Amino acid sequence: MTPIVLKLLSFDCRTRMAELKIFYRDKDKQDKIKVGRSVNILSSLDKKDIIWIDLLDVSDKTEGVLEDFLKIDIQEDEEMEEIEMSSRYIQTDDSIVANSNFLRDNFETEPVNFILKNSILVTTRDAELASFNETVKKMLMNTRNFPTGYHVLVTLMETRVERDADMIEDTTDMITKLSSEINAKDHVDEEVLIQIKDLQEKVTIIRQNIMDKQRVISNFLKCDFFPTELQPRLTMIIKDINSLFDYTRFGFDRLDYLQDTFLGLVNIEQNKIIKIFTVVNVVFLPPTLIASMYGMNFEFMPELGWKLGYPFAVGLMLVFTLAILLYFKLKKWL
Repeated sequence: MTPIVLKLLSFDCRTRMAELKIFYRDKDKQDKIKVGRSVNILSSLDKKDIIWIDLLDVSDKTEGVLEDFLKIDIQEDEEMEEIEMSSRYIQTDDSIVANSNFLRDNFETEPVNFILKNSILVTTRDAELASFNETVKKMLMNTRNFPTGYHVLVTLMETRVERDADMIEDTTDMITKLSSEINAKDHVDEEVLIQIKDLQEKVTIIRQNIMDKQRVISNFLKCDFFPTELQPRLTMIIKDINSLFDYTRFGFDRLDYLQDTFLGLVNIEQNKIIKIFTVVNVVFLPPTLIASMYGMNFEFMPELGWKLGYPFAVGLMLVFTLAILLYFKLKKWL
């Protein structure tokens, strides 16, 4: 394909991925939540009816319309990625701005920007996230539990922590499987060490991710205008995160144990090889000594004129070899 065609395909894929969702309450049926997919719907909506606006890789023009409508500042992708950990939470008199990294199934992180103002939640991201899709399902199945954007935000965090727990469980299963493979193998290779390293990196990524959630949720608990009714749920999320820390610590301990086991098995194999070389050298040392003695070019050697000299030398070699092997066998070195 030509570069122009590839560029058009890339642009087309990006365009199809972009999606805007505006969750709002129906004026006629207050318990029913509808979903709008165009900014044009904002002109017919009352801000009090809007609950959540989810921006998935939308254009700058769409973001500009939302900024003017809600009087907010939506961060760019570069700003979300470059922002420091200590500055990922900003609170003003009437709004909350928080940034958090969400893990994808391939263990890559996706920065997400949360803006809460006037009970409206605005989320900005560039990739599909399963936790968002699950939250949408929960929201549409039980609309009464989502009267404000605060409730959506807490549900998003709960769902994300649940998925983190699933990822930790999957990683633990991989560690268990690797441990069984190491125990079943007659020999070890470098692939095992690479797998241990990969699992250590995955556990580290998960730990960093849940640590990020812990800091953000702790800031929510300190917020003055965060609904009091949601604080018990935030506290429960913190407890769940603390339990996940214990699981990740357990994963690190198991991986350290597997690494030590692997290195121990490598040392055992190396010792076996060295032992074989040592035995071979010792066994052939007396025959080599005898052969070198009878290979001397002295003029007077009694065995040179003896008809049984050659069989005698070979027999002497065999006797010493068998004697050494028998000695090693009695000492249980073989």
